[in-house]
Amino acid sequence: MEKQFAPLHTRAESYEIGKTLRHEMPRRSNGEWRSGKDRLDPVMILEQQGKSRIQNLLPIRYARMRVSPLAFLRGAAAVMASDLGETPAAGLRVQSCGDCHLANFGSYATPEAIPVFDINDFDETAPAPFEWDLKRLSTSLVLAGREVGLRARECRELASVMAQSYAKEIEGLAQLTPFQAWNSRIDLLKIIGDMAGHRARDKLRVRLSRQLDSISHQFGMIEPGKMPRLRERPPLVQRLPEHDAAVREAFKHYVDQLPPERRIILQRYRLQDVIFKVVGVGSVGTFCALGLYSTADGEPVILQIKEAQASVLEAYVGKVHTANHGERVVTGQRIMQAASDAFLGWTRSMHSVSSHRLYDPSNAGHHFYVRQTKDTRLAAIGEQIENEILPFYAALCGKTLGRAHARSANLPMLAGYLGRGRGFSDAIASFGVLYADQTERDWKHFNDAITEGRLKAA
Repeated sequence: MEKQFAPLHTRAESYEIGKTLRHEMPRRSNGEWRSGKDRLDPVMILEQQGKSRIQNLLPIRYARMRVSPLAFLRGAAAVMASDLGETPAAGLRVQSCGDCHLANFGSYATPEAIPVFDINDFDETAPAPFEWDLKRLSTSLVLAGREVGLRARECRELASVMAQSYAKEIEGLAQLTPFQAWNSRIDLLKIIGDMAGHRARDKLRVRLSRQLDSISHQFGMIEPGKMPRLRERPPLVQRLPEHDAAVREAFKHYVDQLPPERRIILQRYRLQDVIFKVVGVGSVGTFCALGLYSTADGEPVILQIKEAQASVLEAYVGKVHTANHGERVVTGQRIMQAASDAFLGWTRSMHSVSSHRLYDPSNAGHHFYVRQTKDTRLAAIGEQIENEILPFYAALCGKTLGRAHARSANLPMLAGYLGRGRGFSDAIASFGVLYADQTERDWKHFNDAITEGRLKAA
């Protein structure tokens, strides 16, 4: 039986449908945030999430979240997902990043060695209301502005600039054919070249040059020698011999299930070394390992295998129907990124990885995805950036998010709802300020929980 698809509308028809949604869900309502009496305790949400993670790594996670309200926000995607589930939405769904903050954007080289800028983390990806990514990104920009000492008006303006840039990108892409919109990408060199102010532009060019240079040196992760070997940096990067065989088996299954045109390349390499790595802020406590492959001539490539758990969004948007959560992450990344890693893949559960407090042995299902290790992300600029570049970075993130959402959105309908974006961007900025205040309150409550011994931070 032929599958039934939604009826096709012309661009003009879709645009008008989007405009009617403004009456059903006014754009100004996106600026609202109130903490209700029945709001869940954010510490309780983190405690519940921690039950599925490696217990002896949780103190590292909490220590990283303790640094600042922005660091807390980065680790508290589950908390914000719970709150976003209570906010109004227009009913326009896209493939969502799910953990959209300024540090989850980055630069990397395509297979043609062209530097592009894109979203770089998809652990929480799921179909969801388009507003959710914007609200989380808006909050992170306000908090980043506060960290570098910007005035309240300037912090709010960062969020507004981001949302306006998003709306402008959606408006432009809505004029293209679906194929043209799908194939658009952010040309990082051109974007930097268009920056005003030669001093800031030159700094970004120097940083990008260093990133590209780090690719050929495998980012300093390999010990020098006749045959390559991964470099340990205990306690966050080290070998776990008791889990070596299980990780190697998982990598083997990953290679076996690759499409033939990709598998043929990796068959010219052999897995030489495996090392365990603690990653990120929100991901701390999930299993992650690096696999060093090399040719017979010692030419290396590093793959990362990372555990994928249920998206924090699924409790509020419904379960994502994929074979496992590794497939969910890979599918979401391929939809949202303009140039995805050709070696993205997922692999089966590693049941033997269950001893030494890594996992509950009774838990039979752990899901993983595999990707090439990336270069140091340009996103670091968003955390340690000079005030003069932060507005540029905010606009770049907004443009990039618009391009990513465009690949799954009904573009004319979304453009019809957004309009010129001025009222919408003002509302998103208002939300960012209100939720940044909420995050600061949650962060203080989180720190109190550590002081009282409810949570342990390393």
